[in-house]
Amino acid sequence: MIKSLRVLAQIDFPSKTVRLWDGSGGLFVDLDGNTWRPCVLTESALDQIELAINAEAFTLSLALSGIDQELSNVIWSDYQDGEVIGTRVRILIQDCDEFDQPVGSPDIKFTGTIDDIIFDDAATDDQILSTITIEITNRFTLRTLTNGAVLSDVDQKARSKVLNPTAPPDRFCERIPLQIDNTIRWPNW
Repeated sequence: MIKSLRVLAQIDFPSKTVRLWDGSGGLFVDLDGNTWRPCVLTESALDQIELAINAEAFTLSLALSGIDQELSNVIWSDYQDGEVIGTRVRILIQDCDEFDQPVGSPDIKFTGTIDDIIFDDAATDDQILSTITIEITNRFTLRTLTNGAVLSDVDQKARSKVLNPTAPPDRFCERIPLQIDNTIRWPNW
């Protein structure tokens, strides 16, 4: 029986896959044996995730607070190498039982790629805590056009293949060529 939910964020950096969960209770191990580190998602980040999951936003700004120095150094190193932009990010929801143990596999709710990353470090007496804000775009961002442009079926399938090569082609524009000479008559009430 499902008693709680966990918000998970998986970021596939070139040098390491980073798995984070929204909380502060220690490490979380899923049914596949993957270890998820705790982080703090700000209240605005949770609102942004909800908008992205509901397809009400084309981009997601995700602020991760309380990142430890080791993880921050890995991300910084990839950033310095110019390999962060385009990194895949997935937001997942994990069902948990009354003991906060995972029930089934997590559901993927949002997939996008990093478009920008911002680092902010704060030092205390004994450690450095980092806040990393990542700007994530999803596949619908590729559909934006300049004013007066026409989105073609061929172009859209090529864009979707670049963004998500393992998925079937995006069929969003498949019927546009059929509408070129079509006249739509509105009812006359």
